[in-house]
Amino acid sequence: MRVAIIGVGAMGCLFGAKLSQVAEVTLLGHWPAQLTALRERGLHFIGPDGRSQTIHLAATNDPQTAVPADLALILVKSQQTPQAAQLAQRILSPQGLALTLQNGVGNLEQLTAVLGQNRANLGITSEGAALLEPGVVRHAGSGHTHLADAAETAVPPQKIMNLFEAAGFATSLSPNVAGLVWGKLAVNAGINPLTAVLQVPNGFLAENATARELMILAAQEVAAVAAAQNIQLPFADAAAQALAVAQATAANHSSMRQDLLNGRPTEIEAICGAVVAAGQRLGVATPLNLVLQTAVRQAEQGTWPAATPGEALQLLQRKITDFADMQ
Repeated sequence: MRVAIIGVGAMGCLFGAKLSQVAEVTLLGHWPAQLTALRERGLHFIGPDGRSQTIHLAATNDPQTAVPADLALILVKSQQTPQAAQLAQRILSPQGLALTLQNGVGNLEQLTAVLGQNRANLGITSEGAALLEPGVVRHAGSGHTHLADAAETAVPPQKIMNLFEAAGFATSLSPNVAGLVWGKLAVNAGINPLTAVLQVPNGFLAENATARELMILAAQEVAAVAAAQNIQLPFADAAAQALAVAQATAANHSSMRQDLLNGRPTEIEAICGAVVAAGQRLGVATPLNLVLQTAVRQAEQGTWPAATPGEALQLLQRKITDFADMQ
C-alpha cells in the first residue's frame, strides 16, 4: 500500500517510521527544519524502551511525489484540517481514502465535505510521541488505535487495521463512530490542557492527587456532554480511561504542551472549546473545561501567571470555585 502521511510532527513521524516497515510511505509537510533533517540525516527514532535507530523516510513539501496514494493519513493540527483535505484530494487515487487520527471534533466532517462520504474515515489513537528536535522523535508510550468500521469506504477498515497491526500498532475496529470521537475528546480534555498549563509530562496527572482529580473531572464533563447526545463512548468509564492513558504515556509531553513550549497555536478550541460549546447548547455544565480553555488561551498569549505546577493547580481550583459561586 502507498501511504501519504500529511503532517511531519511527532505523530506523523511515529506512524511514518513504523508504517515504512510494511508500506511505501511519504511524509508531507511544510516545516523546513524538519524536512531538511529527515532528508539529510533520516529520522532518529527512540523506542519506548530507550533503544534508538535511524529510519530513512521520504519527506517532502511537493504533493506530486506522493501521487497516487492509497491512504492519506491526516496527522496535522485540527485547525489545519481544511488545507489537509484539499491536499488529500490532490494526492489520493480515485480509490484512495483519507483517515484522520487527529484530536478534537469535526475533522471527519471537513474531510468528507471535500472528498465524499466513502473516501474519508475516522480513527483514534492513544499512541504517544514527542519530537525532541528536528529529525528526532521518541515513541513515548504504546497505546491502542481504534478505526471506525464504516461500510462501503474506498479502502476497507479491515485492510487498514491489518496494515497497522503489521507495523506494530495494536488496532481494532469499532462501529461507534461518534463514540470514537467523543471518547478521544474525553481523554484529550483530561490530559492535554492540564499538562500544558502545569508544564508537566502526562504521568504527573496520575501521580499528583489534585491534578488527578482535575483530569478526572474534565473527562467526566465530556462524558456527560456525550451522554446528553445519546453518544456511547467506546469505554465504560471516561475517568478511568483518561487515567490509564496518562499512566501508559507517563513520560510523554502532550502535543498541547509541546505547542505552548514552541510558541505554536494549540488545539484548545477543538478540544475544551468544543466541549464547552456543546455543553452550552445542551444545557450541560462544563466549568472545568471552560476554566482550562481560558487558561490555555492565556498561556498562548503569555498572560498565564502560574510559575510552578503547585501554583497553577491552586489557581485552577480558585477559578473553578469562582465559577461555581457565580452560578
